[in-house]
Amino acid sequence: MAAAVRSPTHDVVIVGGGHNALVAAAYLGRAGRTVAVLERLDHVGGAAVSERPWPGVDARLSRYSYLVSLLPRQIIDDLGLSIQLSRRRYSSYTPLPDDPTRGILVDTRDAAATAASFLRATGDDAEADRFDAFYRRLEPVARRVFPTVVEPLRRREDVRRLVGDDELWADLFESPLGVVLRRSLRSDIARGIALTDGLIGTFAGADDADLRQNRCFFYHVIGGGTGDWDVPVGGMGSVSGELERAARAAGADIRTRAEVVAVSPAGDVSLADGSTVSGRLVLSGVGPLVLDRLLAAGGAASGAPIATEHPEGAQVKVNMLLRRLPFLRDDSVSPEAAFAGTFHINETMSQLEAAHARAQGGGIPHPLPAEIYCHSLTDPSILGPELQASGAQTLTLFGLHVPHRIVEGADRDAARAELLAAAQHSLDSVLAEPIADIVYRAPDGTPCIEARTTADLEESLGMTGGDIFHGSLSWPWAEDDEPLDTPAERWGVATPHPSVLICGSGARRGGAVSGIGGHNAAMAAIELLAL
Repeated sequence: MAAAVRSPTHDVVIVGGGHNALVAAAYLGRAGRTVAVLERLDHVGGAAVSERPWPGVDARLSRYSYLVSLLPRQIIDDLGLSIQLSRRRYSSYTPLPDDPTRGILVDTRDAAATAASFLRATGDDAEADRFDAFYRRLEPVARRVFPTVVEPLRRREDVRRLVGDDELWADLFESPLGVVLRRSLRSDIARGIALTDGLIGTFAGADDADLRQNRCFFYHVIGGGTGDWDVPVGGMGSVSGELERAARAAGADIRTRAEVVAVSPAGDVSLADGSTVSGRLVLSGVGPLVLDRLLAAGGAASGAPIATEHPEGAQVKVNMLLRRLPFLRDDSVSPEAAFAGTFHINETMSQLEAAHARAQGGGIPHPLPAEIYCHSLTDPSILGPELQASGAQTLTLFGLHVPHRIVEGADRDAARAELLAAAQHSLDSVLAEPIADIVYRAPDGTPCIEARTTADLEESLGMTGGDIFHGSLSWPWAEDDEPLDTPAERWGVATPHPSVLICGSGARRGGAVSGIGGHNAAMAAIELLAL
């Protein structure tokens, strides 16, 4: 008896409805391809969503991801997205941990004020110039390399020639980040400000030989060709909302409450309700380890796994609504300036290294290195009129060096409470008043504060280990001897299965709210479908 001829229902089926999946769906639909997006939750957007965490409180927060830097203008223009990004005037404020009456305020519009701030905090009249020179040295890398992330992968040697500076190449891509920071900057506090860019969602030491910290740092300083991090007006949900609109306008079939339980290498996607959706290609917006499990359930023969490691996130996020901004111990800086950018707490280089060592031993760092952001100063629209009139402000805290191993297997509520206490203690150490005294209270009297651990991300978003990057970030190139024979290989979205591509943060050049993985998977799919 002849085998039945397989008849796909769509050109492409996308597993997961995160922002990258929506980008891919929009591009594919605009290219005339039929696309189905299957999302387990009752809404799309993944981690790029806005929510009202507290009943009866008109505050719409970017609950998980919160800033935008790596979303290329090309994607915004190609898809006709109406996304407004607001640039923050103040880059950062960092109080001295042992004397919070002094701190460094980096004002992008006032170099003299920034220099005076460095001098007051460090006693070194040249450290501000060193700090500025360090970041100016990175500008050519951002300007030249960022445009390549939406192109087929270049070879390592090609990117090296593009950078055009062998010493800079060695510092960024071949030597641990700690080495160049110690050589470029003299103060512990300035080194720490720079090092934090290598540690967002990444558990690494400054001198780790695998250069995880370098890869994270690289992506934090190239966004948009400038390295600027912007606030999405209307919250992160405005970004995913526009992507959903664009995907639907392009004809994408977006299905929520559609839980995928298996994926076959041939392109058949099985759902929890017993139905099957088939595609000529499958694009995966879920993490590589999750995809491995789905493929195994779909009958994939054992072989080289897609995931090369077990992902592990390394952060705790605390969302707060305050009655007003906190008072500072440093009377030379206004709270409106200090909280408008990135407020670094207990993040000198030595503190970051000590925190990493403690966390490696299984303990919560004390003090917890953290940084906070007040998005409502830049974008008041995320608060309702009454909250705006009252002077209320949001505050988002992102704690570093909290690897998933600390909370894995622990009582969920107890672990969350312990991390929240550590975060509050760290924050209180640099403020002139306890943060708990000014937390806004909901109509039922409960304080408007919540903590989201890596375990919470794993449970609510399906991110294995709470890893916001779905695994270690990759360099934005192919090795010189790496095969680039297929469209999927050339675009950095290949798996061992020709009909299955990666379109999420686990793709090469994936990570953060960028849409890059979705764009590149769509480009590879368009090429493959034309063959």
